[in-house]
Amino acid sequence: MKVIIIMPLAEQRGGGEMMLWDLMQQGRNAGVEWLVIFLEDGPMVEQFQKLGIDARVMRGGRVREVHRWLTSAIAIASIARRERANVIISWMWLSHLTGGLAAFLAGIPALWYQLELANNKDFLKRLVNLVPARGVLTLSKEIQETQSQIIPKRPVYLVTPGVALDRFNPSDLPSPSEARSKLGLPLHGPLIGIVGRMQRWKGIHVLVEAMPKVLQKYPNAHCVVVGGKHDLEPDYEDFLHEKIATLALEEKVLLAGLQRNIPEWVQAMDVFVHASDNEPFGIVIIEAMALGKPVIAGNAGGPTEIITNGVNGLLTPYGDPNALADAILRYLNDQEFACTAAQAARQRALDFSTQHYAQNFINTLRSAV
Repeated sequence: MKVIIIMPLAEQRGGGEMMLWDLMQQGRNAGVEWLVIFLEDGPMVEQFQKLGIDARVMRGGRVREVHRWLTSAIAIASIARRERANVIISWMWLSHLTGGLAAFLAGIPALWYQLELANNKDFLKRLVNLVPARGVLTLSKEIQETQSQIIPKRPVYLVTPGVALDRFNPSDLPSPSEARSKLGLPLHGPLIGIVGRMQRWKGIHVLVEAMPKVLQKYPNAHCVVVGGKHDLEPDYEDFLHEKIATLALEEKVLLAGLQRNIPEWVQAMDVFVHASDNEPFGIVIIEAMALGKPVIAGNAGGPTEIITNGVNGLLTPYGDPNALADAILRYLNDQEFACTAAQAARQRALDFSTQHYAQNFINTLRSAV
């Protein structure tokens, strides 16, 4: 089977890009010939080529740049016919405008991977939902259910992401204290951490607002935020700095910026927080669980399909710093519970391997096409 994947991004920014990387790593010798067409240039192109994947760049135009958009779709359709591709998969919903049209012109099936909560509210999403497709792939049951309600109805398949568990094996990493020392983090007191892009819906400000209550009980505690600016919300980092200053937390909250060695940063943390608003899935949650960390996440969306509240993690409402602080304090006040939850978290993480993810993806793809 020859599969073309249309990828709008060529730089690692979040879970969606990591999912494609995991699929390419684990799906290279599974009877599928992959061709990844990036709509922009970036480091992922060379990284994929080093894996032995046929990776090419075709700069796509924005939707309002109709001529460039049509030219890209026509060119991809030509490649699909020349390569005798069996299907075109658009990675992320918006790229289906290009991939879906290209597949239609080439006379082959199209699919797209819905990586966020589905809706049919704004013009672009309505337009994408109208573009012909053999089906839609989703990464959580909630997305599957919401996408299934959208007209025109089409098959919706669940393909849950995986985690490179070998990268998040605590026995292969420095100890938490060694990781702190290596990264220049505070060596004493509880360290609460969060990993995520600098966007409001990621809830980083909620964790900042929760810290004063934590510090009342644990004045030697610190918070570390790992994540870089996002093009859609370039001012959010300034907003965080202002909030930190307003709460007099300059010595307690560290904005570490974008980092590549995520396993070591999470290993350094005593409590891991994922404070997003209705997170579609939350790969980083599983990564922290794989390291045996006490985890707190939102009580809506994908995290509820990963965490059993009070067993292998804690769930709190988005935007409620008081509830988040109470969850952090529950772990810090009860080390036995924190240890038990962390052990259960690590066991739960073993259900999400990248090998299983790639095989499930390929099996679903064969079934759909």
